[in-house]
Amino acid sequence: MEMKTKINQELRNRAPEELTQLILDNCHCVNGEIEGLNDTFKKLEFLSMINVELSSLARLPNLNKLRKLELSNNKISGGLEVLAEKCPNLTHLNLSGNKIKDLSALEALQNLKNLKSLDLFNCEITTLEDYRESIFELLQQITYLDGFDQEDNEAPDSGAEDDEDGDEDDEEEDEAGPPEGFEEEEEEEEEEEEDDEAGSELGEGEEEVGLSYLMREEIQDLLGERKEEWMKERQRERERERD
Repeated sequence: MEMKTKINQELRNRAPEELTQLILDNCHCVNGEIEGLNDTFKKLEFLSMINVELSSLARLPNLNKLRKLELSNNKISGGLEVLAEKCPNLTHLNLSGNKIKDLSALEALQNLKNLKSLDLFNCEITTLEDYRESIFELLQQITYLDGFDQEDNEAPDSGAEDDEDGDEDDEEEDEAGPPEGFEEEEEEEEEEEEDDEAGSELGEGEEEVGLSYLMREEIQDLLGERKEEWMKERQRERERERD
């Protein structure tokens, strides 16, 4: 499926300016360039283009609100200067599984002042001597590289952060809400009704969206496992060097 078609499918009769996240994983971009995205997607905060054969970011539109950009398993080797121009507020960037070979390709990321997390796992650059030390020195604004900080502490799960925010909201609602237990029973009944309605109305396009999400989850799980093995191996090498 081409990227333009995938975007239209994901819109599902919504206006581009209404979307805050867009997942285009596993589609196909012609000539390695972004197609179908434009400045009307101005509210996007999360954009995922995993495994879409992307080699150039030249046609990336202005996405001033974008915080997280997933670009793993593509063919990007450079041209990252466009990110600071088009997505100046990025905090998370995943370039795992691309063709990044040396530090010079990453120098443009110095202009992403809000960047906190960068993933380069499975890129050729990770084989360089003193790889992690060099990246942290080059990009002093980042806290996490390949999921770990400079002391090898693992980054907190972004989903856990969202859960914490959700817990605060729940506490506020509980203070003014009905007796304990009553609201949970009511919510369960409503969720069952919504699930029944969603199941009866599910169309072919939504089934494909669900499949795309599952494929994305599988890719992320695999990358996570490989990243953990890679970090353990690096730790063993460091211990051998110390001995």
